[in-house]
Amino acid sequence: MKREIANLLTEARDRTLLLISGLSDEDLHQQHDPLMSPIIWDVGHIAHFEELWLTRNLEGPIEFSEMPGLYNPFEHPRAARSSLPLPTLRQMMERLAEIRRRVLERLESLELDDRNPLLRGAYVYNMVLQHEYQHNETILQTLQLKKGSPYRAPRAITFTARAARGNEMVGCAGGRVTIGTDDRTAAYDNERPRHVRELSPFEIDRDPVTNARYLEFMHDDGYRREELWSPAGRRWLAQSAAISPQYWTREGDAWTTRTMDIVRPVDPARPVCHVCYYEAEAFAKWDGKRLPTEFEWEVAASWDPATGEARPFPWGAGADPKRANIDQLAFDTAPVGAIDANVSPIGCRGMIGDVWEWTSSDFNAYPGFQSFPYKEYSEEFFGSEYKVLRGGSWATRWGAIRNTFRNWDYPIRRQIFSGIRCARDG
Repeated sequence: MKREIANLLTEARDRTLLLISGLSDEDLHQQHDPLMSPIIWDVGHIAHFEELWLTRNLEGPIEFSEMPGLYNPFEHPRAARSSLPLPTLRQMMERLAEIRRRVLERLESLELDDRNPLLRGAYVYNMVLQHEYQHNETILQTLQLKKGSPYRAPRAITFTARAARGNEMVGCAGGRVTIGTDDRTAAYDNERPRHVRELSPFEIDRDPVTNARYLEFMHDDGYRREELWSPAGRRWLAQSAAISPQYWTREGDAWTTRTMDIVRPVDPARPVCHVCYYEAEAFAKWDGKRLPTEFEWEVAASWDPATGEARPFPWGAGADPKRANIDQLAFDTAPVGAIDANVSPIGCRGMIGDVWEWTSSDFNAYPGFQSFPYKEYSEEFFGSEYKVLRGGSWATRWGAIRNTFRNWDYPIRRQIFSGIRCARDG
């Protein structure tokens, strides 16, 4: 197990360094957007979170949860981080290596004692790995917003063109189903505990909403029809003056879109990306539907009516980049239906990867929730300010997604790799 942990830590760091390779010190230190940190801050935060949990809080009582000083996200909001005395890339590389050396030395002498909940099933190591994976996706959000020359993504996968799929729905009988997990080796505290819910019958889109379908909404004056927008959505629309998803540009009567260093006509077969909650909500109303609750989403992704059990992934067990467009290898969405194996037991396609999917649910605790190992990860964010997103995106690493994984963000956010899947009462 120690060898596997060391290998995973090495692989995670290799990916982080790959993502920032080719960036100048100026690129790394620049505030590319007020919503995002300078990339060098994210890298430093990754390193110091690892130091905190894998050297200082590893066995004894947890005395503090967020590292003090420069890399504490609560002390330093994103918009202010460019004014901090951040190190150069060379200094950061030395710091990364020094921390990792101590982490691996500590791992070598460590007894993985199941009596310690941090060490049981190597939980704390999985938590630190997922933290680095998640900041990889944050870095990619920043790189999509990058000022100056576009980020040249090190792509390893491309997809062949496909025709846009039709607008189909699948039914779910509802009833007594299980939500969440009791896993304590990798799952975050907000995914626990596993519990039973009673769901009414519902229908849900077989596929995520495509660009083709979203263009229909736009051509039908979707952004100008007030009856489609909630009061909060209308306020956002007035403030943002949005007329399309983020990164779309009108070229005469057509639209182009940009993903990192690629600009191309909007592909009708790919899922719409970079829409906020209010855009998703308005589209669903235009389509005669609604957004699913996060529980409906999870059941559609996981519940197997034949066995009466929930799967950890739509296809069964085990995270697998070959079964979904995840892990940053394409640096882009895939045409809907490009990966045949990514199908849930009831027939929903693409529920893992490509785009995070907005749900109508506020981010709240499950019944019996217990904060672990620190309340600042989940508990500080519970409430009506945030909406839950499910399913991951192309920018999500394989170890930071599963059917029970709950992401959350403000409903106005569009820089995230977010899309739509609609539902309606059955």
